[in-house]
Amino acid sequence: MCSPEEAALLRLEEVFSATLARVNSFVLQPLLEAAPEPSDPWGRECLHLLQQLHRSSQQLWEVTEESLHSLQERLRHPDSISLESLLLLHSADRVLQVHLEYIESYTSCVAVQAFQKAVKWRSKYWQGQRKVLQQLLSGVSSEGSVGTALVQALRQPLTHHVHQYVLLLLSLGDTVGERHPTQELLVHTATVFGNLQSFMRQELDQAMATQALWHTLSNRLRDVLCTPAHRLLQDSQDIPVTVTPLRAERVLLFDDALVLLQGHSVHTFDLKLVWVEPGQDRCMFHILTPEEEFSLCSKDPQGRVAWQWKVTQAVCQTLRGKKDFPVLGAGLEPSEPPTCRCGAYTFRAEGRFSQATYEGEWYWGRPHGKGTLKWPDGQNHVGDFCQGLEHGFGIRLVPQASEDKFDCYKCHWREGSMCGYGICEGERYIGMWQADQRHGPGVMVTQAGFCYQGTFQADKMVGPGILLSEDDSLYEGTFTRDLTFVGKGKVTFPNGFTLEGSFGSGAGRGLHTQGVLDTAALPPDPGSTRKRQLGLGVFPVESRWQGVYGPFQDFVQAGCPGDLQEALLGFHVQSSRELRKSQEYLCCKRTHPEDHAARMEDILEELLQHRTPEALQQCLRKALNNSLHPLGKLLRTLMLTFQATYSGIGANKHLQGLAQEEVKQHAQELWAAYRGLLQVALQCKGQAPEKDEDAETRDLQVHRLVLPLVLPSFYSELFTLYLLLHEREDSLYSQGIANLSLFPDTKLLEFLDIQKHLWPLKDLTLTTNQRYSLVRDKCFLSATECLQKMITTVDPWEKLEVLERTYGEIEATVSRVLGQEHKLPMDDLLPLLIYVVSRAQIQHLGAEIHLIRDMMAPIHTGGLYDFLLTALESCYEHIQKEDMRLHRLPSR
Repeated sequence: MCSPEEAALLRLEEVFSATLARVNSFVLQPLLEAAPEPSDPWGRECLHLLQQLHRSSQQLWEVTEESLHSLQERLRHPDSISLESLLLLHSADRVLQVHLEYIESYTSCVAVQAFQKAVKWRSKYWQGQRKVLQQLLSGVSSEGSVGTALVQALRQPLTHHVHQYVLLLLSLGDTVGERHPTQELLVHTATVFGNLQSFMRQELDQAMATQALWHTLSNRLRDVLCTPAHRLLQDSQDIPVTVTPLRAERVLLFDDALVLLQGHSVHTFDLKLVWVEPGQDRCMFHILTPEEEFSLCSKDPQGRVAWQWKVTQAVCQTLRGKKDFPVLGAGLEPSEPPTCRCGAYTFRAEGRFSQATYEGEWYWGRPHGKGTLKWPDGQNHVGDFCQGLEHGFGIRLVPQASEDKFDCYKCHWREGSMCGYGICEGERYIGMWQADQRHGPGVMVTQAGFCYQGTFQADKMVGPGILLSEDDSLYEGTFTRDLTFVGKGKVTFPNGFTLEGSFGSGAGRGLHTQGVLDTAALPPDPGSTRKRQLGLGVFPVESRWQGVYGPFQDFVQAGCPGDLQEALLGFHVQSSRELRKSQEYLCCKRTHPEDHAARMEDILEELLQHRTPEALQQCLRKALNNSLHPLGKLLRTLMLTFQATYSGIGANKHLQGLAQEEVKQHAQELWAAYRGLLQVALQCKGQAPEKDEDAETRDLQVHRLVLPLVLPSFYSELFTLYLLLHEREDSLYSQGIANLSLFPDTKLLEFLDIQKHLWPLKDLTLTTNQRYSLVRDKCFLSATECLQKMITTVDPWEKLEVLERTYGEIEATVSRVLGQEHKLPMDDLLPLLIYVVSRAQIQHLGAEIHLIRDMMAPIHTGGLYDFLLTALESCYEHIQKEDMRLHRLPSR
């Protein structure tokens, strides 16, 4: 048997469904059909709101019909269809959402007087429809405007319907009893619609108060403030407050903004960037915004409490991005807004940030953390901020006036000024900064390939310096700002000639000098000019990029607090698919602080569970590849600074030494970062910290575990520098390889003076009419194929292992030929290795060898790997010799 309450619910749904159908047919539909296309923006906005209300009303009717159908089925088949099948019970949240959408659409129309405006479009038509409204909709007064009648007609059926829902659901719950399986559903549904009642009353009150507000403002102010989304929460005409030190005749608190009115002036503050601070006076509290700080003062403590509470809750609601339910301040989330936030703001006041838009993290009204500044003229800055100023590592792009290019400054900042180690493009400057100016030792590389090293003071070159040109000429002396020789100096040309004297330039006369040209000097050592490295010893590698390492060290020293991870390490930073050709752009993606806290606990726990060498390398690989992991964030930032320094203009052979130093230092710092995180993890578990490593153990771990994992992040830029540095030798080597490749196997073995008893002729399979002297690429094939694997990895350790296996394959082949185990002396090994290298035809072998040598672990110095690498270097140098490059195969 169905209860009387269920039958009453059925009748309630029938009446409400019929009412909604009449409202749609005789009110909303005529409103839209009778309305001409408005010509003014406000008219079009009102028409859009009415269209949205019509859609919401239609959806409400459809869900009511579904509910009615479920009730009808229940009453027809009470024995087979349970109470839980009612739409109101099993889909209460869905029904609630449809009601909320209707309420939002309706109150938006009320707040901006959309009904009254629509009636004016066809006033005569609606005057004639007054009696129809009275007949169709109960409770509509015969007096008053048609607009008011429409407001009542669209509100009263819904409020009555929701009220009856609550009463009938509560009564039904009492009827079925506490032990009935649907009791919990009934209580939940009754609570939902009880909350909806409270929410609806609040929304209607706010909409009516907002509508009344517009009548008290001038047309100019109304045009500025009136939007469908605005809801008035508090008015200083109701609870008086004064503003100090700013002046305001009236203070308005909307659900998304705080507004100060003074005459025709409107000062609007976005609540996302409003901070509330209690005052020392019981009748006062303070407001902090990005550009203003002021206090609101009430006549009594009660007024202050009312205003402060509403402002605080409105800020919380705005930051959550949805309205509190059922009423303001009653949400499940904390009622105090966070001090750290993320948002965007355009500065208006005069100053360095004037007209710039900042997007990023804030703290108490100031940019603080990671963020981006963009000016209308194209200038922008991305990096770290502290208390409203650039502080930490940052990238500043400044457009050039003459052409579509940018000057790019990538360096450390301190309290709003460039300071410390950094780089600059248009030209590439690498060096020290102070107060936004180049100051101290520096290296400058131009697009034309010139390299300068010297001292800067107040952004100008001072004292002597050196200049390397693209043709490897070297100038030592003083310069003008545009790198013109001036004063005493010395030029060393690539052929060894020197010119020493006084240099100068005049208008239209070009460069002129008075000095001595020495043509008797011997050609210089190629390493003194062509391979000269700049910056080494000038910028100690351990002092570079402290603006990147420092925040991570602070994070570890603070105990790796997950909730402060973003503030100390910055957002999850993603680069776009390609850094813009004319500028660079970084975008920030925020996550919730509580997510960071939980993730940080998992990260520390994972470090404790993976401390064996095999597990540790996999753990480090996973961490470094994850841009959300602290170690991954650090590596990604280091990678960006490396690319910024050594790509583009910075891809210059004279900077190779600086680059390879940095890569090894980055690997060492990342290992230290891992050790720091591990110590925090041990401390959190109450375990004793690990003992400090000795230098030898640390170097072994860095080169064996960390360097292979991080080198791929820097390899492209780093290997390019090695290619440029060894370009000439590699060219000679390639010519030698090309000539040696013309030899058949036996001719090449003979040419290299390899003893005939070591020739692996057994490996040569002859076809009909084929002779040994014509077979090619068959001898020592296993060793050749092994050596070719050297270019399949970027790990120096693995490259050395490939070289060791190649040596093993050569000895194994010789031992098989001799029929006994045989250890090759150096005199026999070198020509055999030259043979294998010539057949492997590895491109850019010189760059490969020098990269391996520079990145080799100190533990290998003087060992087998060092010996094999030295042998490979000898082969490389031998192949470059003239007799290798000029030899031609003798005629038959």
